[in-house]
Amino acid sequence: MVVPFRKQSHPKRCVLGVAGAMVFVTLAGCSFLEDRSERYVSAPLGEPLKTVDERQRNRIGEAYPIREIDNAEAGRLYPDELPVPPDMTSEILEQNYLVESLDDQTWLLVNELPGQVWPSVTAYLNDRGFSVAYDNPALGLVQSELVNYSRQARGLVGLADVAGSESLVVVQARVASGVRRKTTEIQLRPRIVESDPDRLYAWQSLSRNPELEKSLLEDLAAFLKEREGTKSYSRVASGITNEPLVNLVSDNELPVAIRMDLEYGRAWSEVKRALEEASVAIVDLDRSSGNFLVDYRSREERDPGMFSWFSDEPEAQYTFDVQLVQQDSFVLVTAGRAPDYSGADRSSLLLNQLFDHLY
Repeated sequence: MVVPFRKQSHPKRCVLGVAGAMVFVTLAGCSFLEDRSERYVSAPLGEPLKTVDERQRNRIGEAYPIREIDNAEAGRLYPDELPVPPDMTSEILEQNYLVESLDDQTWLLVNELPGQVWPSVTAYLNDRGFSVAYDNPALGLVQSELVNYSRQARGLVGLADVAGSESLVVVQARVASGVRRKTTEIQLRPRIVESDPDRLYAWQSLSRNPELEKSLLEDLAAFLKEREGTKSYSRVASGITNEPLVNLVSDNELPVAIRMDLEYGRAWSEVKRALEEASVAIVDLDRSSGNFLVDYRSREERDPGMFSWFSDEPEAQYTFDVQLVQQDSFVLVTAGRAPDYSGADRSSLLLNQLFDHLY
């Protein structure tokens, strides 16, 4: 007798077959799909982002800085190479110690707060044989012992190798907050004295030898560069006034002026520097009357359109003026449209951009 039976099913074989088919289809499909993992490398450059209120653009840039990238750096990368993030401090470090001069005044500009710079200044004086005799961190003043009795110090201030009938000299250092935010300005000034000082003298405002001061400041800059890895902070020097020397005056949240607690000559120099850094074209200037005649038209107003293909770069036109007025103890900076200019009044925007580059 024949007994009927059922064939046993094999679910495992079915599952394996389906899985194998899916893997095959997936691998086969890879050759038809584009690999877009490197598309960002060769993507075309887009237009700069525009904010709703362009007057706030510079302030947004301070809170969220974006480093400018040269098109030449946007080359094709290797498939296994990741883009290296740019060094956001490279541009700062290149100018971390800068000797600047104006008229008979010379100073070393340092991109650090006075409390961070103070210990290094006293260390420099001791290292170079000047030896600190008196100091007052609240005033930002340091005074050395007599230079005449140190051979190393004598050479730095230009005295002869052998002591003779010469004037007695001390060196004073002045540490103060800079015009630009989070900076310090250092001055070194030799001073002739009648006898060995028994107190800290007041700072001399006039310079007797600007070239010698510049040489000392360059030596100080080299010393600070060598000590970049051993920085410290002085709490006693934190009392050095850190009030901003440049302030924006606003009315109804619109800039109307800039107050600069500086001498007129220094204020003029700083405004000129700020205009140049902001790429504002200076058409003419007159220091005696405190006037900068500038071209501050918008990009659309300056664009000649299709005619730019057949012409040279358009010349700058006098459309706005920047005025400096000496007050009792400060300089007031204002801006306004030129009498013959009928375009949009961008005076507040000009002051705002100028302030960003001043401070």
